[in-house]
Amino acid sequence: MTDPARIPAGSAFPALEWSQTDGGMLAPAGMECWRLLVVYRGAHCPLCRKYLKTLESLQPAFADAGITVAALSADPGERAIKEAGEEGWTFPVGYDLTPVQMRTLGLYVSSPRSPEETDRDFAEPGLFVMNPQGAIQIFDVSNAPFARPDLEGLLHGLKFVIAKDYPIRGTA
Repeated sequence: MTDPARIPAGSAFPALEWSQTDGGMLAPAGMECWRLLVVYRGAHCPLCRKYLKTLESLQPAFADAGITVAALSADPGERAIKEAGEEGWTFPVGYDLTPVQMRTLGLYVSSPRSPEETDRDFAEPGLFVMNPQGAIQIFDVSNAPFARPDLEGLLHGLKFVIAKDYPIRGTA
């Protein structure tokens, strides 16, 4: 497969929405605040679970900085609900990300290696930061679960971006 189509920095986050494990709807494009969306591989990925535990521990600091956080995977509802409950995640967790939506977001898509891993294609890690105007301020996609942005470093960088009204980079 070729590289995914990249969403240009500064463009609007696509108007997509997903059901959440708490019964609500995750619609990042419709929010008028700073927001961070972490796309993870799903319940089958222990590295994702560790990354989201870190996100959970930093959620109060992100909130103090005025940044809403959420996570999203291709897992079906019952699997996502079970994992979110077992892990005690308090941020919104969306589920049922489809392969078409994965490609719309410019994510890498993988097929399971065995039925024991998972039963569907899944997105490799992605991270999107949207500003209050709905533009993609920062994004990062990876084709492997062990290559992701450091969340604490991202938080510090976003505090700088917000305080200094730092422009969207990489648009030239």
